[in-house]
Amino acid sequence: MSKLLVSESLYDKPWLAAIARKQAKAADLLARTEEEQQKSGYFHTLHEILQQPATWRETAKELASMSDGLLQTLAGARTLVLTGSGSSEYAGECVRLPLQNKLMIPAQTIGGGMLLTHGGKAIAPVRPGLMVSLARSGDSPESVEAISVVLETEPDIRHLVVTCNAEGRLATTYRDDPRVKVIVLAEQTNDRSLVMTSSFTNMVLAAAFLGMLRTPDQYVSLVQSLSQKAEELLRTHFDTLAGIAKRDFDRVFFLASGPRLGAARESALKMVEMTAGKVWAASETYLGLRHGPMSAVHSNTLVVCLLSSQPLVRAYECDLIRELNDKQLGMAKLIFGENIPADLAQNNDVKIDCDGMASLGDENIPVLDVILGQLLGFFRCLKEGLKPDSPSNDGVINRVVQEFRLHRAGE
Repeated sequence: MSKLLVSESLYDKPWLAAIARKQAKAADLLARTEEEQQKSGYFHTLHEILQQPATWRETAKELASMSDGLLQTLAGARTLVLTGSGSSEYAGECVRLPLQNKLMIPAQTIGGGMLLTHGGKAIAPVRPGLMVSLARSGDSPESVEAISVVLETEPDIRHLVVTCNAEGRLATTYRDDPRVKVIVLAEQTNDRSLVMTSSFTNMVLAAAFLGMLRTPDQYVSLVQSLSQKAEELLRTHFDTLAGIAKRDFDRVFFLASGPRLGAARESALKMVEMTAGKVWAASETYLGLRHGPMSAVHSNTLVVCLLSSQPLVRAYECDLIRELNDKQLGMAKLIFGENIPADLAQNNDVKIDCDGMASLGDENIPVLDVILGQLLGFFRCLKEGLKPDSPSNDGVINRVVQEFRLHRAGE
């Protein structure tokens, strides 16, 4: 006989039991047997969303133990390139600006596809450099080919691979190449669901460590604080997000500034992937919304506002939210931040006020932001009658991008 999920050793955590005690929807989903969850198609996705706080702590400990070796990998780099495809590219975008400011070298986020088509020309002309390749499986067509192209054409660029799959081609192909260092995260981060959830946030935190290599203890402490905030968010607002996802919207705008825009892009992708396109979603900066995209904020639009704690940034963001209110745009807003001004939320809007966000800093918050996007996508998937573990019933998209023909210049 199957055990209840909440009693299984991997998930038998006090904070998880607290979620089930305080959140009715969580209690319902977690109380079903493994077979029932598999049949309903949410077993892997729900596990992988909820395991994030615990896996973050493990990732931090593992990365902290590698500080000396990573210092050598980074030594002398005058430019940093973060690359990946889809969600992995957005993971890089979450850390690009913080790493640039901490390392005091130019940093770019470049999609794996751009490296296939444009090679080293896509990379800022500063050498030597370090290219960080992020990938859940490491088996998508772009993963290995992007590194191969750069290895062949850019001898002054070293490589760091961060992946969740020890058996993937990205982890195994360059195992003996002295120019490539490979970090494989814990096996439980190698999400089995079609969509990336815990793999995304763990790769973000792993890449973020490059900016704290000389202070590994401080890095571990920061991740522990983020983990606690994530547990609190799940414990207090799991049902809130379930309720919002059931509302009658068919498009979502995710608004953010700075490094949190990467989380907004990932959240929009989660909504599209998990609803098989039944709900259209986009991301934009607050200031960018005025330059055309505001025309798409209709009466059936949910606007998710990731609110900065930095005074200057927040001033611009609040002005835009008030403009949406004045123009009566959107069906409702979900505002996520700390000490949210009372006048920003109106009528059917929802505020999720998270104490302590300001002390963590905007540059570290994307992993919390994206949990909102993951849960909104998860619950909307269920509302649409789809299965979160495999929402693409017609096979249009797959967990790993299917093979396609790779080309080289001069073919």
